[in-house]
Amino acid sequence: MQAIVLVGGEGTRLRPLTYGTPKPMVPIMNVPFLARTLERLYAAEIRDIILAAGYMPQAIVDYFGDGSEFGMKVTYAIEETPLGTAGAIKNVEPHVDGPFFVLNGDIFTSLDLRAMREYHHAKGGIGTLHLIRVEDPSPFGCVVHDDDGRVTEFVEKPPKGREPTDEINAGTYLLEREILEFIPAGRNVSIERETFPRVIAQGKNLYAYTTADYWLDLGRPEQYLAAHRDVLRGAMPLAVEPGLSGDGKDALSGHPGVVPPVHAAADVVVDASATVGPNVVLGRGCSIGAGAAVRESVLWERVSVGAGAIVEEAILASGVTIGPKALVAKGSVIGHDVSVDPGAVLEPGARLSSLPKST
Repeated sequence: MQAIVLVGGEGTRLRPLTYGTPKPMVPIMNVPFLARTLERLYAAEIRDIILAAGYMPQAIVDYFGDGSEFGMKVTYAIEETPLGTAGAIKNVEPHVDGPFFVLNGDIFTSLDLRAMREYHHAKGGIGTLHLIRVEDPSPFGCVVHDDDGRVTEFVEKPPKGREPTDEINAGTYLLEREILEFIPAGRNVSIERETFPRVIAQGKNLYAYTTADYWLDLGRPEQYLAAHRDVLRGAMPLAVEPGLSGDGKDALSGHPGVVPPVHAAADVVVDASATVGPNVVLGRGCSIGAGAAVRESVLWERVSVGAGAIVEEAILASGVTIGPKALVAKGSVIGHDVSVDPGAVLEPGARLSSLPKST
C-alpha cells in the first residue's frame, strides 16, 4: 500500500518559523515533523511514500532524498501553484497503483493506521475517513454518518451551536484508486468541499472511522507548544532519542536547576545556576547562561540564552541569540538567527524575524 502526504502548505500561522523552514520540517522533539509521520507509516508497513510538496520543497528533498536511508521509497510531486487537497492527490495520479492513504502534513496523531486499514477492507467502500470527537466542532469539518458508519453529509465549519455532530474530519483518509476519477485535473480542488460530496451524490460509499486517539493540528504556535507538552508528559506516545529528564541518559542528569520534564540534546550546555523546565525541549548546540531561566519553551538548534535572561512559553528557531538579562515573554515566536539585545523586554506574543518570506 502507498501513502500520499500533503506537505505543500506555506505554514502561514507558524510564521516567522516557516520563513526559513517549510512547515513539514519544523521539529517535534528535535526531529522534523515529516520524519515523525514517516516513522508512523513505516510502523504500519507502508514503504511507498509520495510527498505532494509546494513551498520550499528543496529542504524536504535534501533531507529525505529517495527514501532509501529510511528504508522507504519516496517520490516527489512538486506543485507549481497550490492545488488544494484533492488537486494535490490528482496531481500524483501517475504514481498511484492501488489503494492509498492520504495524510495531511500538519496533523499530529497516534492513529493506528493498520487498524484503519483493516476497517476499510471490512467495509469495502471507496474510502474511509478518520474522525475524532471534539468539544467544539464549529471550526472544523463535521462528518455525519449512519449507524453502519456510512457517511451521509459533510458540513464545513458550521455556526457554533448548530453543529450536526461532534465528529470531525481528522485529516487521514484511506482511498481506493477509483476515487481519482471524481477529481478534475489541473485546478485547485478541495476534497472536503467538492470531492467527497460528489462521491456520495453518485452513490459511492464512504465510511467513517471514529477513534479516541490523540490528535492535534500543529498549525499554530500554541498548538506546537502543546504538542511538546503532551509528548513530555506521556499523553502522546512518541519514540524519542535519549535525553528525557529522568531516563538516566539525559545530558542534564543531576543538574540542580532542571525541573522535569525536560528533553535535551546530548551536547547542550546549561550553567549550574540556570533553571530549565518544566516542559522544555533543547535542540543540539543550545547553551543556557548563568542565572538564566527557560520555562515551557521549545528551542531549536544552536540557541544561546544569555546570563540572567528569561524565556517563558516561547518558540526560538535555530541560531537565535538572547542577550543577557533579556525577557522573552509568553507567546513569543522568534525566527531563525535573530539576536535579542541585552536587557530587551519583548511584549507577550512578539514575532521577530530576520528572514524574508522568500528565503
